[in-house]
Amino acid sequence: MNSTGHFTLMWTPWSIAFTLLAFMATAVIGVISWRRSGMRPSIATLEFLRLAIVLFAGLLLNQPEWIEEFVPTDKPAIVVLWDDSASMETRDVLDEQDNGTPITRRTAVAPLVSQSAWSQLSERYEVVILPFASPKSGLGTNLYQPIVDAIDQSARLAGVVLASDGDWNEGPPPVDAATRMRMKEIPLMTLTVGSRERLPDVELVSLDAPTFGVAGKSVRIPFTIDSSLPREQLATVILKTGDGDEITKEVRIAANGRTTDAVIWKPNEIGDTTVSLEIPRQPNEVLPDNNQLTAPISIREEKLRVLIIESYPRWEYRYLRNALSRDSGVDVSCLLFHPGLSKPGGGNKDYIKEFPTGLDELAKYDVVFLGDVGCEEGQLTDEQCRLLRGLVEQQASGLVFMPGWQGRQFTLLDTRLKDLYPVVLDDSQPGGWGSRLPNQFELTESGRRSLLTRLADVQQDNAEVWDALPGFQWYAPVLRAKAGSEVLCVHRDASNQYGRLPLLVTQTFGTGKVLFMGTDGAWRWRKGVEDKYHYRFWGQVVRWMAYQRNMAEGETMRLYYSPDQPPLRHTITFNANVMDTSGEPLSQGTVSARISAPSGKSHTVRFTSRSDEWGAFTAQFTTAEPGTHRLVLSCQETGAVFETTFFVQGAAIEPVGRPALPEVMAELARVTGGQSLTKVDPSEIIEYFATLPEPPPAVRRLQIWRHPLTLGTMVCLLGAFWIARKAVGLV
Repeated sequence: MNSTGHFTLMWTPWSIAFTLLAFMATAVIGVISWRRSGMRPSIATLEFLRLAIVLFAGLLLNQPEWIEEFVPTDKPAIVVLWDDSASMETRDVLDEQDNGTPITRRTAVAPLVSQSAWSQLSERYEVVILPFASPKSGLGTNLYQPIVDAIDQSARLAGVVLASDGDWNEGPPPVDAATRMRMKEIPLMTLTVGSRERLPDVELVSLDAPTFGVAGKSVRIPFTIDSSLPREQLATVILKTGDGDEITKEVRIAANGRTTDAVIWKPNEIGDTTVSLEIPRQPNEVLPDNNQLTAPISIREEKLRVLIIESYPRWEYRYLRNALSRDSGVDVSCLLFHPGLSKPGGGNKDYIKEFPTGLDELAKYDVVFLGDVGCEEGQLTDEQCRLLRGLVEQQASGLVFMPGWQGRQFTLLDTRLKDLYPVVLDDSQPGGWGSRLPNQFELTESGRRSLLTRLADVQQDNAEVWDALPGFQWYAPVLRAKAGSEVLCVHRDASNQYGRLPLLVTQTFGTGKVLFMGTDGAWRWRKGVEDKYHYRFWGQVVRWMAYQRNMAEGETMRLYYSPDQPPLRHTITFNANVMDTSGEPLSQGTVSARISAPSGKSHTVRFTSRSDEWGAFTAQFTTAEPGTHRLVLSCQETGAVFETTFFVQGAAIEPVGRPALPEVMAELARVTGGQSLTKVDPSEIIEYFATLPEPPPAVRRLQIWRHPLTLGTMVCLLGAFWIARKAVGLV
């Protein structure tokens, strides 16, 4: 780097005139003083010093400066930043050389990535090509940071070229970086890659297959389709399974919107498999390669353990027992506290003689039904109520309250089961309410959406089925539902100050679920249709309550998590129940899980004990990638190892298919005084930088008039003048 320097004055005609007048006046006064003193040499010296001070002050009045110019010998730099994020895989750039066939944004920007494309600028500039937002980093697009890095890392930055689709989702606003460039007078040329509007396309956004299904039972697989076509389309979607099954369904795809529907599949073979949903290419659709999604699912042989506890064998109990006994996927145990019997039990193999005595025996049950029983002599004990609470809270089992006209459920409110009751009862009417004429259910908004109350395959038909169900002639004395519960059905006519009386209420307690059935007339639903609705309802109740508990199970370990289909960047709560070799819950232990993401990254999650008595452990994990994750659960004390998988729903951080944002890129260029382009043309960019003037040399200005040494010199001169006056006897 070469440098040159010169001295200059920031003078004006007035400052020069004032300096000359002051100098002349001081000289005249000095001559007069010298003559009056008899032309003494000492006075002449003093007057010359005064004249020097005035001349020095006049010089400072004209602001003298020392200017040094530095002319660099190295080339100025041009930094080319190109977007390497996953969104650049969007194929919406029309290739004019290939009859308008869409190509990816990454392919479109490829001519700028090669050094040979900038050879015409190599004599004058040093061109540096840098990618940013690589998909391997697992992060989103940050437009701010690469621009700032280019400013800070380049000593002589002549300009920046930014090639991107403008879709940023991380970091500060990129306009802040553009403002820094404007302050440094560095132009930014932006190149927007991609279409401002979505090309005509039908995209399969999600395929929400459940974690597992049951062989011989229908599985509902919801899916979502996003369309940018201008007209509604009638399409036949195809579901293909790993077993070779193929199911088709006609779907009306809404124009410029999202459509949600579901396919029903009845698996027959047991094992891990995949389901793949495909939408045929629609007329005028440009991008058919996003019309298919695949999701894993595990098909099992179901065997749910259910315990029914009742006092009198009323009709509701009898038909419930028959319904579950005839269900091939349910193993029923009944405990009857009949007041007329000398001891609990029953007359066939479904009955057990007593309440399960050990935690290992009770922990086997997925769902427990409590009928018209209470905590009193000859029925449940307070300790048994405590164990039922722990079964729900720590073991993710389900508990169904089915009160009756005996009113024994009120005694449960004095036990540990009080917190599990999802409704508030009216203690002034312990026997409930009866009527000669049948009463009717009415679904709430939540009930119309719930799979628990789905008695027909189509939602509109389901409402008609509920309206036509035979009524009930007794209902429990309910005042209102508790906060945090969900009301699925209410009494069509009866109401109080809180609204219509809730009859079918659910809530989550701990890791398990609770259901309150406020009538004993569900057995009447068999009228005219036999078992169609009655069996279906109770079968859905059992499976809904046992679903989470049976997500993944080994010989001595059980794992369940919430939500069961976690979205991206969501925290999953893992719950594990660990037993020792004898089958008893492990009181203390070191439990951990190794989670492997689809990209290969692994994380170790440590579980903490939630209950010493039930062998319950919990941990949390935040998802960062979509797709299938492999989880290996292990316990140090027992040496047990259990392996399973879970699926993370959602698109990646950088979704493919979004429109480009040219307005963002244009704003960045406008702030810096650069140019904004929408067509990949290296020659236009080269021409722009070729016509830029040479950057001015760096200038360093030393302002002598305000320098501390200058002030010190003036003080010294004035001090010397004052001392000299005293020396010659003038003071």
